[in-house]
Amino acid sequence: MKDQQASYPQLRFKGFTDPWEKRRLGDISEKVTEKNSDNEFSETLTNSAEYGIISQRDFFDKDISNEKNLNTYYVVRDGDFVYNPRISNFAPVGPIKRNTLGRTGVMSPLYYIFRAHNVDGMYLEKYFSSTKWHRFMELNGDTGARADRFAIKDKDFVQMPIPLPNLEEQSKIARFLENVDNLIAANQRKLDLLKEQKKGYLQKMFPKNGAKVPELRFAGFADAWEQRKVSELADRYDNLRVPITASERVAGETPYYGANGIQDYVEGFTHNGEFVLVAEDGANDLQNYPVQYVDGKVWVNNHAHVLQAKEERVDNKFLTNALKHTNIEPYLVGGGRAKLNADVMMKINFKVPTLPEQVQIGKFFDNLDHLIALHQRKLEKLQELKKGYLQKMFC
Repeated sequence: MKDQQASYPQLRFKGFTDPWEKRRLGDISEKVTEKNSDNEFSETLTNSAEYGIISQRDFFDKDISNEKNLNTYYVVRDGDFVYNPRISNFAPVGPIKRNTLGRTGVMSPLYYIFRAHNVDGMYLEKYFSSTKWHRFMELNGDTGARADRFAIKDKDFVQMPIPLPNLEEQSKIARFLENVDNLIAANQRKLDLLKEQKKGYLQKMFPKNGAKVPELRFAGFADAWEQRKVSELADRYDNLRVPITASERVAGETPYYGANGIQDYVEGFTHNGEFVLVAEDGANDLQNYPVQYVDGKVWVNNHAHVLQAKEERVDNKFLTNALKHTNIEPYLVGGGRAKLNADVMMKINFKVPTLPEQVQIGKFFDNLDHLIALHQRKLEKLQELKKGYLQKMFC
């Protein structure tokens, strides 16, 4: 049944002027109730808010087909949509995703599976990647007995209003947004590759355990690296740190640093110059421990140690990457909120080359970090652009 409400999107392609109609989801789809009764299909699928419909075998290197009988599972064919009632940070009301794997699999009866008709499947997929439909879900469902699941009755779910232009405009919107998604994916791959390359260089440009020289180094350097403690290489300026609660901060241009990087921008500063910031407590990744090079005026709270290289001993940029290459985890104390005590940090030791070689290594990684940051900003801009399109291209 057609909903009489007509509307227009904020942004649309030239040549399209007709008003959009709203249809109920139940009018353009049917619930899939086909069971895998004879165990014809054995590939188990799941609906991830971040990655969409994925194969447990391919993505998790796990296939439960040998662990349990799948004859009560629903059959999910290529192009079918799946609603996942599980809440996540990516989809606070549970994601709706389309099977784009190009093959048939099976899913738990906990999922709601539906098949669309008389609508462009990719258009509907892009609509469900927006947040336009979240309001309907919030008004018609609740978290139920479990805090990690969003409960909505089938009879209410199919009443969800879907904004629909004609099929030609649906196709135009869908292909445009697909191109944006492909561009984002390509840039994400570039960024991931650069980060992997940096990880590889960190492994090869610093000596391995027991070695006195690295596997890879710049031409003209042949001297063995020497073992040094942080206390021999840097001074600590933790005494200048000043924590400020969010309510007391005065907005400004100075980056306000915590354990994991910039938290805010404020007036004033606590440190001015070249420094290396090392998380004291509250690190969000213990394997890739937060270590940052800063230059200029910064405000540092009491969750990050502040080091500065001793002149003529070590280069600040080299010190940053030497600490990034060091496994910090064994030096941490505490339980849920691991802490790197100042005295312990100053006793951490690693191998160090001559100052000229340090400077070369420091510059190399600085350039690589700038390139990574450039790609990160480009990716974030594309993601923001997509968010804007999703808001403006649907009613």
